[in-house]
Amino acid sequence: MIQAKLKKCAGCSQLKHIWKSEKKDKYCKECWYTIEKPKSISPVSKKRQVEMDEYSKRRLAFLALHTSCQAKLVSCTGKATDVHHKAGRVGDDYLNMNKWLAVCRSCHGWIEINPVEAKELGFSESRLND
Repeated sequence: MIQAKLKKCAGCSQLKHIWKSEKKDKYCKECWYTIEKPKSISPVSKKRQVEMDEYSKRRLAFLALHTSCQAKLVSCTGKATDVHHKAGRVGDDYLNMNKWLAVCRSCHGWIEINPVEAKELGFSESRLND
């Protein structure tokens, strides 16, 4: 039976079987669970998480108020299930219900795929300040 070579642990400085490595340091099992590991960066900032929570509440209220699709394009299913952000989801426009459009999934897909036509029909607005 092949036995693993004993190596010096960076935590206790003894020759032991190495459990895991952190960068260039190698640790035995006992030391690995006692060292403080670097914390991972959250994928969403606290500020953005607060905005997302507020958006979820407003979105539900908006769709309860606007139950039918406001776009009514050729392939429309009639029932609003999505919120289209006419001016995008950046900055103040993210929570601005005046720039929202209640649409069905089919119409929302068409609006996203055809931005020029959507602007002409009033379903989207320029994000640039003219």
